[in-house]
Amino acid sequence: MADKYYNASIDDEGVEIPIPIIWGIDAVHGHANLKGAIVFPHNVGLGAMNNPELIEKIAQITAHELTVSGHDWTFAPTLAVPMDLRWGRAYEGFSENPKIVKSYGDRVVIGLQGQFGSDNFLSDGKVISSAKHFLADGATENGVDQGDALITEKELSRVHASGYYSSIPAGVQTIMASFSSWNGRKIHGEKKLLTNVVKGKLGFNGFIVGDWNGHGQVSGCTNTDCPQSLNAGLDMYMAPDSWKGLYESTLKHVKNGTISMERLDDAVRRILRVKINSGIFKKGPPSSRPNAGDENLLALPKNREIARQAVRESLVLLKNNYNTLPIDPSKRILIIGDGAPSISKACGGWTLSWQGNDHNNDEFPNGVSILDGIKHIVNRAGGKVIFSEDGKSNEDVDVVIAVFGEDPYAEFQGDKQNLDFVSNAFDTKILKIFKNKGIPVVSVFLSGRPLWTNPEINNSDSFIAAWLPGSEGGGIAEMLFRSDLSYNFSGKLPFGWPSKAIVSEKSKNLFELGYGLEYESDNYIDLLSEDSGIDRDEITSSGQFYTRGSVVDPWELWLVSGDLQKQIASFPTSVGGLIVSKTDHLAQEDALKINWTSGDESRYTPSFEGDYFRISSIEPDNMTRQSNGAMKLAFNAKSFDQPISNIFIGQCDSSICDKTIEIQISDDWKEYMIPLKYFEELGLDMSMISSAMFIKADTGTVLGLSNVRLE
Repeated sequence: MADKYYNASIDDEGVEIPIPIIWGIDAVHGHANLKGAIVFPHNVGLGAMNNPELIEKIAQITAHELTVSGHDWTFAPTLAVPMDLRWGRAYEGFSENPKIVKSYGDRVVIGLQGQFGSDNFLSDGKVISSAKHFLADGATENGVDQGDALITEKELSRVHASGYYSSIPAGVQTIMASFSSWNGRKIHGEKKLLTNVVKGKLGFNGFIVGDWNGHGQVSGCTNTDCPQSLNAGLDMYMAPDSWKGLYESTLKHVKNGTISMERLDDAVRRILRVKINSGIFKKGPPSSRPNAGDENLLALPKNREIARQAVRESLVLLKNNYNTLPIDPSKRILIIGDGAPSISKACGGWTLSWQGNDHNNDEFPNGVSILDGIKHIVNRAGGKVIFSEDGKSNEDVDVVIAVFGEDPYAEFQGDKQNLDFVSNAFDTKILKIFKNKGIPVVSVFLSGRPLWTNPEINNSDSFIAAWLPGSEGGGIAEMLFRSDLSYNFSGKLPFGWPSKAIVSEKSKNLFELGYGLEYESDNYIDLLSEDSGIDRDEITSSGQFYTRGSVVDPWELWLVSGDLQKQIASFPTSVGGLIVSKTDHLAQEDALKINWTSGDESRYTPSFEGDYFRISSIEPDNMTRQSNGAMKLAFNAKSFDQPISNIFIGQCDSSICDKTIEIQISDDWKEYMIPLKYFEELGLDMSMISSAMFIKADTGTVLGLSNVRLE
């Protein structure tokens, strides 16, 4: 594929000098999109290790593995300084401490590109890097992805630009503009920052690239027409599906003077400068270059050892009462939790796919699960491993190791309303059963950020923040058993750990930035408060059901077809005559695509049943106030494959779930609103709404659906 793109780009028909294409990819924690490559810990874990020398080695390995697949360019490093952990990209940031971010910015760039000005700069085995996302994507209000950073220019400069003060002098060749806004102005259209600051004040000579159709969010722009971004200083649009219309409109704007030739020449000059620096004009087709296509060069033993070192140094020991760790590997050990056998869960988002979910271990041929890492050490020591994913085991054991945490996510699909940890596949209440029996419990918590886990910490004798460690699960096992006496916990919290699940200016930390124990630390943790601070009624009445590509707590998505019912936990999925997958509306995969393949009684139900506390009780939502207040069920929809689709929309109360309102959906994205009083007039008890929306349609209907909410 790399060769096909390259050869198409150097077709010299009708051109004096053909310009070779450079191929970029999100290799943000190793070349994690490539089967067989090493998946390193995500940046949150690398920030915890606070080791600039080691992170440069990781970047060198990533560049090496990128050349195997013919890539020229990676969209890394992320230099965000996340200030609100509800943000779904928080794990892409190294730390809330800008000093750590700055200390890493240059070292990642040097690892990927080589030393600027030296003979190894962008030489064989090196790739172009991209510092991102300029600027302040980690400062958005309430941690909303692609949101608005309402901060002063002083904070913008002193905190959020820190990583650029080291990466630009190190010779980073590209900078990616942020989706987000600064005080109401989209960065993709902000000339003061893109031109005056980056290219002027900071002296950046490379080119600025946009993010995925980010230009289309600038005021007055669309995905296919945005001279404002180029005039603001963007040099290369990222136009995954809009390139043709964007090319045509940009050409028109240059011809009529909306975009000056001077600005266009500057953009072209910058892109050519980077391409010339990369050696692309002399390298030949990707398949002819050193390392190309040689999968034996992936996951070399010496490089996997560096990955295991990174895992070991990234782990933060939060609790170790009675010096439970290290564990004697000759004992009988029960392993529980869905994170133990799953390499995918340990890797998180941006792994083999965008969201990183639903990948089996066969897709990681050079990886080791945490469970297998434990087995290797215990079997060698003569101990015994018993594995029970759900923890329902009556075996007589000496210690329990529980591995659990967040399911994979990326970007806005990982945005949260609060910092409460809710386990999807593993019931953490079982930890208390073992604790009450007097069996030591060691918890390994997999997450992209610190979360409120007081109940889990209380029911654990030892608790490790393992972040998203990647494909080298053996690194965790080595620390659980201290397989080498030179090993010790050295990781320190890159972010404060919350004492409450709610986020406010008065929120205090349970563990402060920089906290982290060693094996021998004499820090006994008493029982913690299990009051999360969450107002249950407030969550239930949020009025958001499905937004930014994910369902909003406490609601759930279900498929219902005849007598078959299935909760949607991943995509694509199907039941009976229904198939549901993801599609694009305003952003990548922020909408659902629902296909009725048989039977007009098939029904897709974003059955927002129950609430956040669904495990303990399922209570309906009271929408009486919203109905009386003339609020509407609002959503965006599109008909695929036919000009008009007739669909039937209803709500359910505790007894009625079969009355609908007919709506015609056109073949382009539009907003639709249905007054709640219409459902009340159908006889529903608005104080007992158990399903905020269900949709019926005839066979052959293919519907796009996004942003389901109350307006």
